[in-house]
Amino acid sequence: MKVDINCDLGESFGAYRMGTDEEIMPFITSANIACGFHAGDPVVMRQTVKLALKHGVAIGAHPGFPDLVGFGRRPMELSIEEAYTSVLYQLGALSAFIQAEGGKLHHVKPHGALYNMAAKDKELAEAIVQAIADFDASLILYGLSGSELIKAGKEAGLKVAEEVFVDRTYQTDGSLTSRRDPQAFIATDEEAVQQALRMVQEGKVQAVTGETIDISAHTICIHGDGPHALIFASYIRKELENRGIIIQTIK
Repeated sequence: MKVDINCDLGESFGAYRMGTDEEIMPFITSANIACGFHAGDPVVMRQTVKLALKHGVAIGAHPGFPDLVGFGRRPMELSIEEAYTSVLYQLGALSAFIQAEGGKLHHVKPHGALYNMAAKDKELAEAIVQAIADFDASLILYGLSGSELIKAGKEAGLKVAEEVFVDRTYQTDGSLTSRRDPQAFIATDEEAVQQALRMVQEGKVQAVTGETIDISAHTICIHGDGPHALIFASYIRKELENRGIIIQTIK
């Protein structure tokens, strides 16, 4: 059994600090770096790219809606052209820093509301995928397991990595429970580990209704902005490795 562990990083902005990027790097294999729209700025982007390269962590672009105040977690109604150009713009921005530091962009994972909307909206998903394919068709697309985004990526011929969340609960259609719902988050680290093990080893997860649904787990997400992200990342990795699961970057 093999699985990638990814984390959303580079989300500080100016004088505002978010997350523990430097401390969490040793426990992950892929970093999704904010591109300046929902979070991050040029200095933070460069620093995070350098940090990922130092630790041998695969670098991914984390494009989001242009909404710094809402941290990209508020839905926005973009036209298909706006969605396409917005993603393309952000890929280009991050890639400049990666190229300057001698690295290579590995994957793309949309952020927040853009990610969740593309999981259900076929046209939005296709616009994101087209931007990625036009920029570099060798990039890996990270998206919610079983979502429209993953389907669009496969149809376009992109390599895809189906993503699962160990700290979030699921609906019966495979979507994540809304953050506004009291049931959105897993209560304890131990429950999160058990959910992770079942998703990776069995390809199953229990929805909030109690129903068991099928799920593919190529990569596990750790939210870098969470208050216990560092402890959670180290605990999850240790427990998975103790059970013989290999943690490695998707190739």
